[in-house]
Amino acid sequence: MQQQVSVITLGVSDLERSRRFYVEGFGWMPVFQNDEIVFYQMNGFVLGTWLAACLATDMQREGLARPGAFALAHNVQGREAVQPLLERLSNHGGRILKAATEPPHGGLSGYVADPDDHAWEIAWNPAWAISPEGLVTFGL
Repeated sequence: MQQQVSVITLGVSDLERSRRFYVEGFGWMPVFQNDEIVFYQMNGFVLGTWLAACLATDMQREGLARPGAFALAHNVQGREAVQPLLERLSNHGGRILKAATEPPHGGLSGYVADPDDHAWEIAWNPAWAISPEGLVTFGL
């Protein structure tokens, strides 16, 4: 079976507050939006932010867990881009969880939570190549 992720959907409590974080913070542009959901075309998949109650109804689940035991990551092209992006996201509704530090394997990374407490790692890893299309290749 092909290894791929098609869509990642995050449950959010306030769609406009979430939209501000992703549009004004990251600078991403929605490809579709309505009163319940916003979709962003990513590099090879789609990211959705959907009102949590609607997502729960669609999954036929109650009480979606918060915060999740996972982190999403956004890799940047250079070390100098990590801290400014953490600050920009913080200024647009995010909350810095961990300031930028140098992990043992090299590079620079920090964590920010979106307005719904979804954790995002903002990272530069010199061993991971990023193509002009934004595709990241695992490297050692």
